[in-house]
Amino acid sequence: MGDRSDSAADAAIRADDRLMRAVAAGDDEAFGRVITAESPRLTRFVAAVLCDLGEAEEVVQEALVRLWRNADAWEPRARIGTWLHQVAYRLSIDRLRRRRPHVDIDDLDDVLEDDAPSPERQLSRIEDVRLVHEALDRMPDRQRAVIVLAHFQELGQAEASAVMGMSEHAYESLLARARRRLRGLLAGQRDEDGEDWT
Repeated sequence: MGDRSDSAADAAIRADDRLMRAVAAGDDEAFGRVITAESPRLTRFVAAVLCDLGEAEEVVQEALVRLWRNADAWEPRARIGTWLHQVAYRLSIDRLRRRRPHVDIDDLDDVLEDDAPSPERQLSRIEDVRLVHEALDRMPDRQRAVIVLAHFQELGQAEASAVMGMSEHAYESLLARARRRLRGLLAGQRDEDGEDWT
C-alpha cells in the first residue's frame, strides 16, 4: 500500500514538473491550469490565516506571480500546490507581523461552502463556523495556520510540514498543541454562551 501511494505521489510530482516546464516556456494556457487548480484552495487557506478575504486575494496573486517568474528554476521536489502554500504562508506571516490580526466573520463566511439541507441546520452551521473563527482568531499565528492546513486544506502531513518549514515531528507536536488549545477555546466559548455542547 505504501509503495502505491509513493508511486502516485511521484507521478503527481512528475506531472507538475511537466506543467511547470510548459509554464517556463511561456505557455499561458498551462499557467491558467495552475491558477484554476490552485487558487480556490490557496485563497481559503490565506483567508483563514489573515482573516481578510481581500488581503488573501492579494497574497494569492503575489504567490502566483512569484511562481510564474521562477518557473524556469522549478525543481520537481514537491507539488506545485505545496510550493504555493509555502510562499503564501510566508507572505501571510509577513503581513500579520505588520498588523494585529482580526477576524471579520462576514468576509470569511463567503469562503466556506455549506450544503445544509434545512434552514435550522444552516443556522446551526453558521453559529458553529462563527465560534470556530472566533476561537481561531484568539490562537497564535502558527497554531491557527497548522489547524487550517490540517483541517481545511486537506494537505497531508508531509506537505503541511513543508509549508510550515518544519519537520514532520515538529508539525505533529504543533498540531497537537493547537488542537488542544482550540478545544479549550471552544469549550470556553460554549460555557460563556450558557450552552452544554458536550
